[in-house]
Amino acid sequence: MAINPVYLYRANGFKSSVNFKSKEKNNDEINYENPISRKTERNLAILKASGSGALVGIIAGFLTKCFTKTMKAPIITGIAAALATIGLMLPSSLYNTKVNAYAREKEMDVFSRQKSAQSNIYEDINDEINDENVSLDQKINHYSTVRMADNGSGVMVKGV
Repeated sequence: MAINPVYLYRANGFKSSVNFKSKEKNNDEINYENPISRKTERNLAILKASGSGALVGIIAGFLTKCFTKTMKAPIITGIAAALATIGLMLPSSLYNTKVNAYAREKEMDVFSRQKSAQSNIYEDINDEINDENVSLDQKINHYSTVRMADNGSGVMVKGV
């Protein structure tokens, strides 16, 4: 199974792939950016609470309209229900979003460090493979050890 890049289609018709690698390279080392944004997560939580409040307000206003004949009562009831829903949902939603965003940031940091270390190891193995002074057996041994560790398959028993 191959993992393909995610493509974004721009308004002008060009497509570009999403890249989590930063533009800066320090000492030929790849640094991965963390794609989790706390500000975006917070804004989405506010939008979710506001949308839910508006929906509850519309439903409450409609139900009030069904039982009353005045036009002012459904509007006031709908606004009050919407504000009450937002007031009850928003603090909890913001707290949970903040906690979840922090946890996801830490997971992505671990993922980024793992990918960076894995990239460095593979570059070292590639340099070793291209080196003519290293024996073929040692090249195969190092490459197979790294691949087994990368795939997470069992313990490799080596003879001394």
